[in-house]
Amino acid sequence: MKALIIIPAYNEGKNLKKVIMGLKQICPHYDYIIINDGSTDDTKELCIRNGYNVINLPKNEGLANAVRKGMEYALENGYDAGLQFDADGQHLPQYIDSMVNCMKESGCDIVIGSRFLHSKMPFRLRTVGGKMICHAVRHAVNAELSDPTSGMRLFSDGIMSLFVENRHFTPEPDTVAFLIRMGADVREVKVTMEDRMAGQSYLTPINATKYMFKMMKTILHSQKSWQTVEIPAKKQSVTAKR
Repeated sequence: MKALIIIPAYNEGKNLKKVIMGLKQICPHYDYIIINDGSTDDTKELCIRNGYNVINLPKNEGLANAVRKGMEYALENGYDAGLQFDADGQHLPQYIDSMVNCMKESGCDIVIGSRFLHSKMPFRLRTVGGKMICHAVRHAVNAELSDPTSGMRLFSDGIMSLFVENRHFTPEPDTVAFLIRMGADVREVKVTMEDRMAGQSYLTPINATKYMFKMMKTILHSQKSWQTVEIPAKKQSVTAKR
């Protein structure tokens, strides 16, 4: 069985080389695919020059579409799981094995790399939204997630197929909460993350506030009108490609 690292990238030319070097040095037993989401910097040229595994999208369509493209690639090529992994250097490859092992041993559907598992989320401006989303998930689906906004997530092939079939699904807390409502088994593994190495995050204070309220509204209200889905049967085990 195989797990694929899916790396959505938009204007990450300053970070991507270090990210790929880290993956190759620490966990070369995993395959990866970069989804270049219509970058306007040198991301495409960097990938070509270094022979990276990449899909170049003609225009920027956003994170959800980029991750979905990676999931489509994973399913088409027979992978059993796909790991969403940031191209900005925040996610660390040394935690990939523990996330894959969690899915392998438990047969769960999604594994989230949590910065706050078994510890309190620090109270500061950038984590207020995360705390509120934690409360929303608890209220809406009676589930305890310590880090619902973490973007380091491992999805089983069955869950990836649901993302491909349901175009309104996004790799965000609202969809994770909905899948829990449908019966998905979601686990968390303790990780640490670094600050972005270079460049600007799209989550400016204004965008972060809009994001928080959108997630809260969808988790508490909008997703109740979504069409129900059946969670596919769990795999017995998932391992890296050797």
